[in-house]
Amino acid sequence: MLGKTTEYSIRSLVYICIQNMKGERPGFKEIAKNIDSPEGFTGKILQIITRAGLVSSMKGRGGGFFFYDSEKPLTLLDVINVTEGQEFFRKCGFGLKSCDGDHPCPMHDEYSIVRDSFYKMVNKQTIQLLATKINQNKAVLNRLEIG
Repeated sequence: MLGKTTEYSIRSLVYICIQNMKGERPGFKEIAKNIDSPEGFTGKILQIITRAGLVSSMKGRGGGFFFYDSEKPLTLLDVINVTEGQEFFRKCGFGLKSCDGDHPCPMHDEYSIVRDSFYKMVNKQTIQLLATKINQNKAVLNRLEIG
């Protein structure tokens, strides 16, 4: 359902949050390695989310990526709006340009239920909550941690 840019953005932000909780500011190579993402792609993603104000960065000694206001919750919806666009939750699951209750695609009724539930979930879930789950060993960030 989500594109790779969004998936890696969310994983990057979670990793940054975890490191910030430890008082550290990770660089893009460290982030890429720890979220199991290609370095070049991760660098481009970090540029996108930094420009959008989801995260901040500093160059030089003591630099890296960090949350300017670590107390302000960042929802997954905020990330999806930046990476996928606000129309993501209005798109047709069948790929039609126009689909609604009056002119439904063959998947409309079932897909709209899933899409609406997903919207509610990403509007509640925050980067901080996901980072906390990982810190509490209730979840993992990448495949490298499994096994």
